[in-house]
Amino acid sequence: MGIYAYTVVGMEGDAIPLTNFRNMVVLIVNTATRCGFTPQYEGLEALYEQYGPKGFTVLDFPCNQFKGQAPEGIAEIDAFCKLNYGTKFPRFAKIDVNGDNASPLYTYLKRKQGFAGFDPNHEKTENLIKRLQASDPAYEKDPSITWNFTKFLIDRRGSVVARFEPTASFESIAMEIEKLM
Repeated sequence: MGIYAYTVVGMEGDAIPLTNFRNMVVLIVNTATRCGFTPQYEGLEALYEQYGPKGFTVLDFPCNQFKGQAPEGIAEIDAFCKLNYGTKFPRFAKIDVNGDNASPLYTYLKRKQGFAGFDPNHEKTENLIKRLQASDPAYEKDPSITWNFTKFLIDRRGSVVARFEPTASFESIAMEIEKLM
């Protein structure tokens, strides 16, 4: 059943079953508006526009768990993303991705795909590693979400097929999407 077993909360507080995205290739991402990775909204929108007509979507779950980088309410987050990055893909209510209050969807995603490793060539990798090692020297063995803009790729059957850490290139993500189209 994969992700189709889950229901999430929409921006208006309504229950949205993930069966609504059945037979689609889906990229699930936890986001923040005040993060060094926030410009990735542009890349996410480009993927959505390129592959959307072929049955692909991005599901955006804002999260304020990483240094309080998504402090706004969901309406402000949505307006910010549309105004600054022209996003059109679905956005949902803010969630927790780690800890006791983690979304059941994210608990499932982490169980299916653990930490995928940072791109050693990305400019932010060194700082992320230092920050994570300071709080947990064994962070690489922990499936928890390490930072904003961690992405999970879901196939048309609802199965988790890949996890991309925030430093993953959009070219590598696009290559994996292509395989599922």
